[in-house]
Amino acid sequence: MRSTRVLIGLSAVVALFAAGCGTTEPAGGAERRAGGGEPVTVVDARGQEIRLDGPAKRVAATEWNGIENLVSLGVMPVGASDVEGYGQWVSAAPLDGSTTDIGTRGEPSLDTLGSLDLDLVVVTDSLSEGALAQVESIAPVLVIDGGGGDDAIGAMFRNVDVIAKATGTEDRAAELRSEFDAKIAEGRAAVERAGAAGEQVAFSDAYVASGTVSIRPFARGSLVSDVFERIGLSNPWPMAGDPEYGLAQADVEGLTQLPNVRFWYSANDSGGDAYAEELADNAIWTNLPFVRDGKVRRLPDAMWMFGGPRSMAQYVDAAVAALRT
Repeated sequence: MRSTRVLIGLSAVVALFAAGCGTTEPAGGAERRAGGGEPVTVVDARGQEIRLDGPAKRVAATEWNGIENLVSLGVMPVGASDVEGYGQWVSAAPLDGSTTDIGTRGEPSLDTLGSLDLDLVVVTDSLSEGALAQVESIAPVLVIDGGGGDDAIGAMFRNVDVIAKATGTEDRAAELRSEFDAKIAEGRAAVERAGAAGEQVAFSDAYVASGTVSIRPFARGSLVSDVFERIGLSNPWPMAGDPEYGLAQADVEGLTQLPNVRFWYSANDSGGDAYAEELADNAIWTNLPFVRDGKVRRLPDAMWMFGGPRSMAQYVDAAVAALRT
């Protein structure tokens, strides 16, 4: 059998990720092996039906949340974007070494995708329309949410569920939800035992551009913040985040708006630690009350802030550990 391909008429522009609707019809290109089994129809984040002749087995993904969800569901991707970067930032669902690198997250290699005999490609809604149209000329494409909008945890599980339906792994998706709920309950109990229920935690990451430290607060509505709130912590960031990811922008002066909170952040040895390095001798930073009081914690590396249930379970464990120190 052959998987039904999806074609949408879109402009051919490829853009790099920063961080439509229609009916399906056969598309041209080389024939591929289908996954086998009963036909499957799923509705993706565009509201578009994707029809497959059977559950997809040979699947590629262009974003790390899609890759993590596939691995978590027991489907090792045949192709994935930026395999090296994924290994540095996503430890919750590691690749097994068999996955082919298909290029950058915003601009996958069409030649590589075309060589993989794919049943399905999973992308996010951040992929440019031109790139999406080009990928759809090779294989059926399932678009998932990149961010969560007003319901980050709900969007995370919508992504899991639609990928599970497309790959025939619905039972495993149900297990992931049960495991996540159990981890949240475990985390909430640990927060209560620590006497930390309601404590304010400001979570962020930071990067250096042209010698200037830019800080990215994870405001209310971001996925990590929603997870922390589920276990009983509160978000003190005074600024609003963007509508898709709940991310805000600040500089070191902006941190003076925070009260004496617990200040947790994400960094990675591959990209440096702006707080510990560039701000180490900054007078504004060193005189912040939470810095003076030793309330700053770098959470463990390689926990993807925009990932799936397994990454968010890591954040629960990291929060409980940080409360003990």
